[in-house]
Amino acid sequence: MSGKVRYAVNNGIADIRFDRPDVLNAMSFSMYGELEAACTAIRNDATIRAAVFQGVGGKAFIAGTDIQQFLDFHGPHDGVAYEERIDRVVGAVEALPVPTIAVIEGFALGGGFALATVCDIRLVTPAAKFGYPIARTVGNCLSMANIARLVMHFGPSLANRIMLLAETIDAREALALKFVLEVVEPADLESRVSALCERLKSHAPLTLRASKEMIRRAVLAGLPDARDLIEMVYGSGDFRSGVENFLSKKRPTWTGA
Repeated sequence: MSGKVRYAVNNGIADIRFDRPDVLNAMSFSMYGELEAACTAIRNDATIRAAVFQGVGGKAFIAGTDIQQFLDFHGPHDGVAYEERIDRVVGAVEALPVPTIAVIEGFALGGGFALATVCDIRLVTPAAKFGYPIARTVGNCLSMANIARLVMHFGPSLANRIMLLAETIDAREALALKFVLEVVEPADLESRVSALCERLKSHAPLTLRASKEMIRRAVLAGLPDARDLIEMVYGSGDFRSGVENFLSKKRPTWTGA
């Protein structure tokens, strides 16, 4: 599969770009590996004071995981391993010791929504949309940690709307809910990101690091196990047919089995 996660450091700012615009930056497993490697590089570089995550192409941050890869799943153990992998990568972004900024143009769906959620600050364009549309598309589920993050940001009622009705949240609603810091026109994004990075660089780095880590621990403290639910979903016929119908651009028929 094509696509890269491009990593660079400029003047103390780590720049991470999701580069697969032909499929709205849908993440391949190799891209998740590159993202995890970028997080390791950030943790090991004491000169970095902030990290910026952005999709290439102007139409999406990340439109989720590439569903083609699910064709290789053969049972519930593959689903458990996949969710553990996503948890590890999303957790690596969340645990970074420097402030993180997600710059979101267009879609942030599935894994893209999860990655945007664990960034500390979100700047979006008017076209931004957030969601987990899996109840009407593929028929998989989220990990316990990603559900906890969703509830923390949106509360149980809106989390139910996002998950059960498979609705997306647009830029205006995300701003009203204080999920995003600002809605910025595309032409102004670069200058606004630069200004935020300079502001963060002027702050006490250990204070920022401690604050981030305390918030992370508070969100994820005492998470219950959900392996049985993940196995139920990924081991189902609905999931297998959901993947096949999604890739064939057909509407799935759910049976609950």
